[in-house]
Amino acid sequence: MIKTTGLRKSFQAGRRRKTTTVRAVRGVDLTVAEGEMFGFLGPNGAGKTTTLRMLATLLVPDGGQAIVAGFDLRAAPGEVRRRVGYVAQGGGTWDDVTAREELVLQARMYGIAKTDAARRAAQALDAFRINEFGDRKCKTYSGGQRRRLDIALGVIHAPQLLFLDEPTAGLDPQSRAQVWDEIRRLRAAGMTVFITTHYLEEADALCDRIAIIDHGEIVAEGTPDALKQELAVELGGIELHRPSLDDVFLSKTARDPA
Repeated sequence: MIKTTGLRKSFQAGRRRKTTTVRAVRGVDLTVAEGEMFGFLGPNGAGKTTTLRMLATLLVPDGGQAIVAGFDLRAAPGEVRRRVGYVAQGGGTWDDVTAREELVLQARMYGIAKTDAARRAAQALDAFRINEFGDRKCKTYSGGQRRRLDIALGVIHAPQLLFLDEPTAGLDPQSRAQVWDEIRRLRAAGMTVFITTHYLEEADALCDRIAIIDHGEIVAEGTPDALKQELAVELGGIELHRPSLDDVFLSKTARDPA
């Protein structure tokens, strides 16, 4: 579903003569299989969102090659765009419209007929468990409710591949669990899902494979279990010792002789 080779992107930071080049993505090689749940794990500023935005055709790469959903990213971005869904970290809902209106509009923007768009919106409201408040304005929604709507908007046109950028950032544990359930449901239905996250437990709970990125480069890749095993081996030389009561007493008296 995704195949990249040497994908690169840089930005100019600063003003006038004091600009510097920021190499956000430095030659990323990735392969994501059809139907796979793939995770991009890394700290803020590691290059996750920049890579995702390139793969979703929102940024033009400076170099490298990529095939996404069967089409060349640079030669046929329109064909890629028709086959992918993208959910940004900040979301994209409007305060003064309803979930149903948002879903119908999104479907219509993909060229779906009005009647079919209304039908898909109704199905999405039910599938993402937002029927109860689907005809209220979005400004009345909780963070978790709004995030589920964001994901529904990303799949209203039935894409082959869904990009989710930090899908649960800032959510409370209950809302996060609900979003996880929706992501798992999409995966079970056969959709390929590519998520970025800086939550270790999220990548472990959801993903078939994970790539860890830092400073624009992939530093490790594999299944969650394989990566955890590799980390355990690397830390194998560390020994932990529990102090005896005598050690504690001597340490205390050294600090406070009285």
